[in-house]
Amino acid sequence: MIAEQTLTDQYFRVRAHSETICQGLETEDYVVQPIVDVSPPKWHLGHTTWFWETFVLVPNAPDYRPFHDDFSYVFNSYYETVGKRVLRTDRGNLSRPTVEGVYMYRDYVDEHMSRFLNKAELSPELHALIELGLNHEQQHQELLITDIKYILGHNPLLPIIKMPIVEHLRQAINPPVSIKEGIYLIGHPSTSQSFYFDNELGQHKVYLNDTTLYGNLVTNGEYLEFIEAGGYTDFRHWLSDGWAWVQANAIKAPLYWHQIDGEWWNYTFDGLTPIDLAVPVCHVSQYEADAYARWKGTRLPTEFEWEVAAVDSSAVGSGTVQTTSRQLNWGTRWEWTNSAYLPYPGFITAAGAVGEYNGKFMSGQIVLRGASVATPEGHSRPTYRNFFQPDKRWQYTGIRLVERA
Repeated sequence: MIAEQTLTDQYFRVRAHSETICQGLETEDYVVQPIVDVSPPKWHLGHTTWFWETFVLVPNAPDYRPFHDDFSYVFNSYYETVGKRVLRTDRGNLSRPTVEGVYMYRDYVDEHMSRFLNKAELSPELHALIELGLNHEQQHQELLITDIKYILGHNPLLPIIKMPIVEHLRQAINPPVSIKEGIYLIGHPSTSQSFYFDNELGQHKVYLNDTTLYGNLVTNGEYLEFIEAGGYTDFRHWLSDGWAWVQANAIKAPLYWHQIDGEWWNYTFDGLTPIDLAVPVCHVSQYEADAYARWKGTRLPTEFEWEVAAVDSSAVGSGTVQTTSRQLNWGTRWEWTNSAYLPYPGFITAAGAVGEYNGKFMSGQIVLRGASVATPEGHSRPTYRNFFQPDKRWQYTGIRLVERA
């Protein structure tokens, strides 16, 4: 838990980072929505502010008056409990409120949050809600970065922009991580004082066979071999849904890759640059990750194998055996697993709007583990369960392989 005396500082540090991400944008960049998955940066800034207004200030600060009567309708995302909202597909049509108006909204709410945090006696429940709000905004900071990249990466000029991340780093040589056959504990302990999302709870035992995870993520150079071997034209490597996706969308390479005069380039925040063969491949779907693994004669890890390898767990029960003296080196790419996003045993949806945060999305999604270069500092842990549909690839997603038995 965040200490109460530092909560105000933590709030303003998180809030400031959202605006730092947007510093290089032109006004026109704030409004664009090229696809339904990508929200305009202006909307993210408004939505994260709406969270504080709707869930903290309105019910708990008696003297608070909402900034604008229409903003709950404009900036609600998917909370049915809160009321009507603009359709997700229409977020790019919001020329009003203006960018200036959204920043005024942020300033107004921040001023009232400062008063509230400095004066209020926070109950444990309210303290937990504020922690959730901070982590909610951090999630949107990663989405801000990836949505901005999609917006600019589909601008014909492929512009350069300063962003507070380093997108592509070469890996050290990391040894494989082996898991010994046994029963392991999975999930976040409910007794922990550190933050967790509700979908991490329900700590439970799983049985794992002997498993070895590759120490390194698949690189651009290794993935290029798959492309050059005809990986995107051979149905034998693909799941049925994946093959249909490749054909329907004419997919030939990872997102942001461009073949120019026989050479491969990719769009980064530094503009169009030659592919660095040594860095981990990025912006691939789970379909692509799975197809590559099949082509290599390997597979993707389950989310349970990944977690055990990441935390250096010990088997539990009789005849325990330490899994390994090593842990996975992770954190530059969200790593696709082959696990469906499902509830852990005993998962209970919380009452009210907060209960809509994770539970209602437990269908048709695949779990990703780890973190990425766009994940804010302090917003990752081995039990974190990210999730997206298997065709999504605008996040910083990569591939880790598991040796087949």
